[in-house]
Amino acid sequence: MKKKILAGMIAAIMVFSLVGCQSEEKKEETETKKEETKVEGTVTLAAAASLEYAFTEKLIPEFEKEYPDVKVEGVYDSSGKLQQQIEAGLGADIFFSAAEKQMNELNDEGMIDSDTILNMLENKIVLITPSVSDKTFASFEDIKNAGTVALGDTASVPVGQYSQEALTSLGLWEEVSAKASFGTNVTEVLNWVAEASADCGIVYATDAATTDKVKVVAEAPEGSLKSPVLYPAAITKDAPNPEAAKAFYDFITSDEASEVFESYGFSDYRDVK
Repeated sequence: MKKKILAGMIAAIMVFSLVGCQSEEKKEETETKKEETKVEGTVTLAAAASLEYAFTEKLIPEFEKEYPDVKVEGVYDSSGKLQQQIEAGLGADIFFSAAEKQMNELNDEGMIDSDTILNMLENKIVLITPSVSDKTFASFEDIKNAGTVALGDTASVPVGQYSQEALTSLGLWEEVSAKASFGTNVTEVLNWVAEASADCGIVYATDAATTDKVKVVAEAPEGSLKSPVLYPAAITKDAPNPEAAKAFYDFITSDEASEVFESYGFSDYRDVK
């Protein structure tokens, strides 16, 4: 009887030892995989100026908390200027444009990983005036009554291109452009109006929401733009840090990031299309 009990105890000890060894092996295997897939280094983000607040205030800090060995460096400007910088050799890992045009042109030039292009966000263009203005603007079309107008440059700034399209469809482009000053990006346009250097201007709704120094008169009328104001994101073809770029891309296209963008006034195009 004692021999049977002893044999059972030995067998149990062997089973526990075996399970323990297997668990330790799995733990070591998991740790090895983590080491093999460790994400580190720098990710260079080339993003439209209108995305700067969302990235610098929320998204980049959250990502770097999750990936402490990765640093994200943002370059923010008009999408046209960013396109030119990438073409000139800017080592961008991610391009997040405020329009499809710049993304498509870079893709046609073989500089974008086409499989990663995602039309993610939607914005609106709005007519704004200084908060201190005593001039009366009741509709988007009232822009024709302004003495001075701030617009984005139509050659390289998407908000300027959207503005031109909307005003052309309303039959107002020639009249308005003749008295307009053209900014190098949407932030410059916003600042001109906020400082009351212009009677009014056209910016993205998300930019207008960043300051109480301007007030929104109206959105561009329905039908004045042929297509929505879309923001595509993608990984570049020759991303200097492809592993970290993929991790950051997955993060900014996640549901978690979408909620952050929505808190800054953007719409998730994937939900509304």
